[in-house]
Amino acid sequence: MTGRQQIRFACIDSEAAPLFDASRDGGITRTGYEPEVAQLVADELGLELVWHIVPWDEMIPAVQRGEADAVWCGQGIIPSRQEQVDFTRPYAVFDEAVLVRAGDPARSPEDLRGYRVAAIEGSANMRLAETFPGAELVPFGASDDVFADMIEAVRSGEVDAMVDDDLVTVPLGDEPDFDLAFVAPTRNPWGVGVSKENHELLAALDGALAKVIADGRLRAVWEKWLTNLPYPAESLDAGRPS
Repeated sequence: MTGRQQIRFACIDSEAAPLFDASRDGGITRTGYEPEVAQLVADELGLELVWHIVPWDEMIPAVQRGEADAVWCGQGIIPSRQEQVDFTRPYAVFDEAVLVRAGDPARSPEDLRGYRVAAIEGSANMRLAETFPGAELVPFGASDDVFADMIEAVRSGEVDAMVDDDLVTVPLGDEPDFDLAFVAPTRNPWGVGVSKENHELLAALDGALAKVIADGRLRAVWEKWLTNLPYPAESLDAGRPS
């Protein structure tokens, strides 16, 4: 990390509370669970945090092109992404959930037969959606605000359901336009994606994450933002997804 003064994390600028809120200044300042944990890690490394805002499907390519140092933005650690970048130890572990319109009777994967089901293209959520028998999959991703696009698609009837991690979908289930169909206990680990050539940065991020997990700082941020989800101590302390 010699000579480095900044660290650039790629992410989208979207309203996906409590994960993150839409920035009021184009991504210079951001609030939510992910930005606050990212700031902890940057502070631990003694670096200025800079957000590199791009559409969802441009985040990993931005890292590969050297426009960002890492992608820190809801990246479930799945094989298709591991082929493109190397991941740190997890900083979060979530289940996945399905959101439908209010009054929809679907409460299981089998109930989604014939439904148009939205998920982010190439995501862990899409991998789960692929297991729903008879569902028509609708990929999202090539936009500046993929979460808002999916939510509006469910609300308008463009799609019948959407899959995302529980921290995003469970709160939406309390809104009058939506119902939470079901939660799938997938224990989906999230990590920071780093260029496969940047072993030094990967090790530095892993070391910083280990410190903020061990001393309770990450847990404090979790309990501040994710009040309805239990802190996954065992999974995060283990350091690698099982």
